[in-house]
Amino acid sequence: MELEMINLSKQFKKKEAVKRVNARLTPGVWGLLGANGAGKTTMMRMMAGILEPSHGQVTFCGKDIRNNSKYRSVFGFLPQEIQFSKDLTVSDYLNYIAALKDVPPDVTKKRIDKLLSVLTLEDVKNKKIVKLSGGMKRRVGIAQAMLNDPSVLILDEPTAGLDPGERIRFRNFLAATSADKIIILSTHIVSDIEDIADHVMIMKDGELNRIVDSDEYDDLEQLYISIFMEEAAK
Repeated sequence: MELEMINLSKQFKKKEAVKRVNARLTPGVWGLLGANGAGKTTMMRMMAGILEPSHGQVTFCGKDIRNNSKYRSVFGFLPQEIQFSKDLTVSDYLNYIAALKDVPPDVTKKRIDKLLSVLTLEDVKNKKIVKLSGGMKRRVGIAQAMLNDPSVLILDEPTAGLDPGERIRFRNFLAATSADKIIILSTHIVSDIEDIADHVMIMKDGELNRIVDSDEYDDLEQLYISIFMEEAAK
């Protein structure tokens, strides 16, 4: 199983937000690290098939993801922001999303119960989402992305709004389920990915600066800082 970006680029008027990115992703946790404005969200939206590339393509198992029903069926995505219906409770919303994703009815309850437990949402499952805190809404977003037990899971800043304990629990859950999945997790916070990422893609100014494996660095934060220091020294 492979997810590949081939000369992937995106131009917005005069700004090239993503510049000729090439990477081949295999199962495991892939951290996408970069400052705000580095192009992470734009790249992930193209990987999700939501945004059309200006150039290049994203392929899954060798086939372009556009109009690829197989990819959509094994894919989960957490965007930076989700618009929730003002009338739906957490449970109603997750059941609705499960139906949209064609999760079998006999599997839906078990999967929702597990995600509510892992993401500590059990106590609010019957509350309307619009009345929840920002951190809880984020956890509901994570749950909807994982409802179909996706083989490819793309999470854009998933830990935003989570408290330290929730971050650790979520990271541990991802690490425990990553063996047969391609998980891409974007962040600008090194500690969110340092302990769980098998590979780290470092992005700067729309370019994929480098990809490092977990055994290639002793201090990811120092490596990350050094990339910006190198640029400043030029």
